[in-house]
Amino acid sequence: MRRPPAVAGLFYPAQPEALKAEVARLLSSRQAPQSVKAVVSPHAGIGYSGAVAGAVYGRIRCPTVFLVLGPNHRGVGESVALMAEGEWETPLGAVVIDCELAVALRSACPLVRDDPVAHAREHSLEMQLPFLQLLGEAFHIVPLVLGFLPYEVCQELGHAVAQTVQRSNRSVVIVASTDMTHCGRHYRHLPPAGMTAQAFAYQEDQYAIDRMLALDPEGLYRVVRQRHITMCGVVPTTVALLACQELGATAATLVRYMTSADVSGDLDTVVGYAGLLVA
Repeated sequence: MRRPPAVAGLFYPAQPEALKAEVARLLSSRQAPQSVKAVVSPHAGIGYSGAVAGAVYGRIRCPTVFLVLGPNHRGVGESVALMAEGEWETPLGAVVIDCELAVALRSACPLVRDDPVAHAREHSLEMQLPFLQLLGEAFHIVPLVLGFLPYEVCQELGHAVAQTVQRSNRSVVIVASTDMTHCGRHYRHLPPAGMTAQAFAYQEDQYAIDRMLALDPEGLYRVVRQRHITMCGVVPTTVALLACQELGATAATLVRYMTSADVSGDLDTVVGYAGLLVA
């Protein structure tokens, strides 16, 4: 089964050489790679959030498998939608799904359903792939997109992810794909009077980042709901943190935070982007 790129030419260059050059530039400050259990990485257009994604991926050791969790923005298909076989294409080539690990995850949690349709137009996972491809190591993926899930369901899925990783003979890094606050005149979420959208994003995103840095999935889930923080990937990030807790994670590091205003200069319509490592 083949999944062609959905947002090439829209969110990132469709021409292989142009894409390779752009991602290589964003990874140019690569540091000595470290082993991690998970990363949190954004998924906006590469011109907006690529600097954060590049900073994250430039610091990790490439595993055998990336288990990539992202939000289902379109709400199409199953609420826990797996693509269990085949390959994903980008202008840089094909990325093969680890069928064995995907089937193991599906077996570990009955909520996981094989649903390629849910993945067909979703960009949150696709935006990670060019960065992974430029790390220069062979890898496979297990792609999973998630709708809104109650916290108890996040716990069940996080446990299944941890079990799948623990029982595998492969090295696995979990990727939680998320953007942070969306606010301003182009969104339904508006900042308080007298406050720019950028300042509001900084304020609100810090609440969520603090919970991620504390390795507190329940606190993250709760503060996002209580404060109505428009973090689109709160469910994937919660699931990733739950799995990391079970896998023995001891520390999270904020690699970089920025907003779209840092690129566009528009302080009144803003999306926040955070990149973290969990080890």
